[in-house]
This record gives sequence, structure tokens and C-alpha cells, in this order.
Amino acid sequence: MVKAGDKVIVGMSGGVDSSVAALLLKNHGYQVEGLFMKNWEEDDTETYCSATQDIADAQSVCDKLRIPLHTVNFASEYWDNVFANFLSEYKAGRTPNPDILCNREIKFKVFLDYAKHLGADFIATGHYADNIQIAESFSLAKARDLNKDQSYFLYTLGQAQLQHTIFPLANIDKQQVRMLADQAGFLNSNKKDSTGICFIGERKFKDFLQTFLPAIPGAIVNQQDQIIGQHEGLMYYTLGQRQGLGIGGLAMAANEPWFVMAKDLERNVLVVCQGHDNPSLFAPGLIAQQLTWVNGAAPASEFVCTAKIRYRQADQSCKLQLDPQTNKCTVVFDQPQRAITPGQSIVFYDQNICVGGGIIEEKYYG
Repeated sequence: MVKAGDKVIVGMSGGVDSSVAALLLKNHGYQVEGLFMKNWEEDDTETYCSATQDIADAQSVCDKLRIPLHTVNFASEYWDNVFANFLSEYKAGRTPNPDILCNREIKFKVFLDYAKHLGADFIATGHYADNIQIAESFSLAKARDLNKDQSYFLYTLGQAQLQHTIFPLANIDKQQVRMLADQAGFLNSNKKDSTGICFIGERKFKDFLQTFLPAIPGAIVNQQDQIIGQHEGLMYYTLGQRQGLGIGGLAMAANEPWFVMAKDLERNVLVVCQGHDNPSLFAPGLIAQQLTWVNGAAPASEFVCTAKIRYRQADQSCKLQLDPQTNKCTVVFDQPQRAITPGQSIVFYDQNICVGGGIIEEKYYG
């Protein structure tokens, strides 16, 4: 797909993964340039967001590799196309995944367009994933390092993006990445991996969210609809959550931990149950919407595959039934799934190939 001399622009975050991606491409004879994207400007002080240090780290790597580093500000696009959705989903009581939307709207859309404007033949990122070309078709596949595989976050990519994308870390693991960075003399070889959402930084999630959405406290009830506590705002809780409920040690209850079972938006009530394996936390299936397919279309109107309903989950066997009229599907799992969460993504796999995914709308009981 790529030949020596092709111009590849690497999305440089200042982290070790994108740095080694640029190193590998340079070593393979490609014309490599770096690009640092600034996606957040609201309160991005040193306390909250590490953009200043990140761009310094990216520049240090590019200097070491003797390649240029471009910088671009996509904060406006990020606010309109990612953050606004993030807020509206939380306001509606759902739990979104902004990293997936950022990949779709920023890294593989406006960044790709900008790189083409700079004359790039391809873009590259430090994602752990693989892009397999067979004839004129491209498939998104899991990385060799399954512990770091990020194909879950990339399921919205299609042929238009993959034909211009390289994942240099597809066949190496994290330990090798840090070793290569150290051998190259990169100052960020032992830099801690970023976690969570950039614009939240080191703050508590609750503190960040309440600056944009007003919290409306309400009652916490058990399965018998008895009030057993007070919540601080439904947006602060996710299904299956155990920590931070503040309702332990009730005399009327068994000595088992409490978990979030449901959110009643109409009454502003948080419903909880006891026991990690409480049947109320499980459902046999779900309905997903906003489906996207890597190859442009679903494999069939009904098919069997595996799926993940959260990033770190093991693949779960399931059967899909599609409704092309609504671009939704019903997913029935071989085994009931715990804490199916509206707003999160379900991603479908055929062995190691990611075929697509969608947004979880609701649980399905048949």
C-alpha cells in the first residue's frame, strides 16, 4: 500500500507511541513529517491539561528524527463535533465515549483533510491496530498486542479513511515500543501513558462536569422503590458502578455491596441493587443505533459474530439482526451481559477483524 518516498504525516501527541510510529516510518524510507493537534483550549492550564509539555515532547522527538513538526488548532472543531455531543449525552442520562467520536471527527477527518492539504499521501497514528489491504478493500484488524489493541475505538473508520492510514504499531508490543524509544534517545521513552479524556486532565470527573452541566440531586432507591440515600446528579453515575454511592451499612439491607442498576430520568431517581451478580444487572441483549461498517455495508441482515460492549471486555459471542430502515440492530448474546450502558459503543468482530459497531440505545429482553 505504501512505497518508499511517500509522504506520511504522523499525528504526534508527545507520547511514546506516536513517537515510535514516526521512527519506524522514517526507518522504512518514507518522507515523514509530524503534526501536533491542539484540541482543547478551555482552562487548559498546566494543572489540567499537559498540552505545553506534550508539544515540547513532540518537538524533541521530531528534532531527534530531523523531521518537521506542524502544529494546528482544532479546538473549535473539537468543541462543535465532540464536546457538544459529550455534554448532550450526559444531559440525557447516557454515558458517551468521546474518544471514539474524536477519532471519527478529528483524527481521521479534519486531521486527514489537513494532512492532504499539506501534500500527504498517508497519515499515521500511534494506535495499536492493523490495516489489512486485500485487492482494493481495507480491513480494520486487532493489533498483535491484544492487551493494548485499540480497534474498539476505531470502528467508525471506513474505506475512505483506511486507504490513507497507516498503523505502524500493528505488529509490535508496548515493551518493544518503549525499548525502541529508549534506543533512539527519545526523552519520552518512559513517559506515562495518557488515560481518560484529555480535556478533563487530572481533575475529578465530577468537578469538571459540574462546570458545564448543573447537577440536580435526587433520591437513591432500592428495587422495592424505597428511598435509601441521595445522589448528587444522575450524570455522575454509570450502570454497574459500585464506588461512591454512599449507601453502605444500612440496617435494613443484607451485607452486600450496592451497584447502580438503572437511572429514572423522569423522576430523577437512581435505582440500585445489591450483589455483583444480581440478575437485575444483566440483560440477554441490546438494541444498537447509528451503525457503521468498515466495508461500507453489513455482512448480512442476520449474522453471528463476537462483540465488545466496553473496551477491556473479552469478545462475547452473539447474533445480530439488522433493521436497515432505522439503521439499528438487535443483538442477542450467548450469555447475558452485565451493565449494558446506553451511550457506550458495541463493536463487532469476525475473529480478529473489526467489522463495525454502533451506539447502545437500550437493553433488549426478547
